[in-house]
Amino acid sequence: MQTDIQDLGFPLTEALRERVLRRMRFALGGRSGDTRRVVVRLSDINGPKGGKDMCCQIRIVLSHIPDVVIKDTETDLYLAIDRGFDRAGRSVTRQLSRQITRQPAPTPSNFELPEPR
Repeated sequence: MQTDIQDLGFPLTEALRERVLRRMRFALGGRSGDTRRVVVRLSDINGPKGGKDMCCQIRIVLSHIPDVVIKDTETDLYLAIDRGFDRAGRSVTRQLSRQITRQPAPTPSNFELPEPR
C-alpha cells in the first residue's frame, strides 16, 4: 500500500506524520490487502486567522471498487485526523461489504454439484 502525506500551508512535523500513520494503520489494518493507495492532505484553510479551519482530506484507492474520499474540518488538526480516519475506516468496511454482497449468484455454468456416492 502506497502512502502519500501532503501538507498545505504549514510544515509537516514528525509528530503529525506519526499520528497520520498510526491512525491509518488502526483504521485500515485488517483491510490493507484491499487498499492500493492512501493520500492524506492536511491544510490550514484560513491561515493565521484562526477558527474551525484545520482540514484533513483522505483519499483511499481500493482494488476494483470506487475510491473512498473523506474530508473533516476541525479547530485542532489532530482531532481532524482522528475523526477523518474513523470515518474512513467505516466507509472502507461498508464499501467492501457491498462488494461481497454484490457477487453474482452461482449459475449452472459455474456451479458444480458434488459427486454422488
